[in-house]
Amino acid sequence: MTGLRSVAPLLLAAGVAACATACTGSLFQSKAAPPTIYLLGAGSAAPGAAAPGATAPDAIPVDLAVLKPRMRPGLETDRIAVLYPDRRLDYFADARWNGTLGEVLQDVAVQAFHARAALRNVSGDASVFASAYWLEIQVTDFQAEYPAGASGPPTVHVHFLALLGDSGDRRILGQFEANAIQPAAENRLTAIVDAYARASDAAIAEIVAGVSATLAKTSVAR
Repeated sequence: MTGLRSVAPLLLAAGVAACATACTGSLFQSKAAPPTIYLLGAGSAAPGAAAPGATAPDAIPVDLAVLKPRMRPGLETDRIAVLYPDRRLDYFADARWNGTLGEVLQDVAVQAFHARAALRNVSGDASVFASAYWLEIQVTDFQAEYPAGASGPPTVHVHFLALLGDSGDRRILGQFEANAIQPAAENRLTAIVDAYARASDAAIAEIVAGVSATLAKTSVAR
């Protein structure tokens, strides 16, 4: 009897361990679908660009570093933001940008300068000392907004404040503001993301135009 009593707890412990091992696989394996990843990019149509066969404008002989944007709290995430009428900030389920919003917009801004501006060099270098000039964008709005008392699609609101500075003497050469509003065609995520793309492209194009004009004047003055 003594021997049986000593073996029983060991068998019970072994059974519990086996059950835990078997159950762990089923309990902790998520069957949730992975989120859909959405890309943002700069539009390729440059305002005032040369027509096919025409001579392209000479590059402005300056180098510009586009710094990682400063984000309003709640926006520095890879999730796609939505603002409800009660001012509640939330995020669309099962959807993500292809990086944190700051990283995405920095990349989009660099693309936009390459596509729309005739600068000698534009980069997303973290160090402002790598280029003679730097640009910092503050993102104050980048969300889809649903109207009060309505069941229709949201409107995407994008608002940027930007500073252009001289890396040498730390002077601020210009301040720029861009505000873009684009209604989504439908209350579906693909249509809402399309409105995001159109609004961000319009706002960044406005920043690029202002920065390019200022740098053109600055290079002539020097």
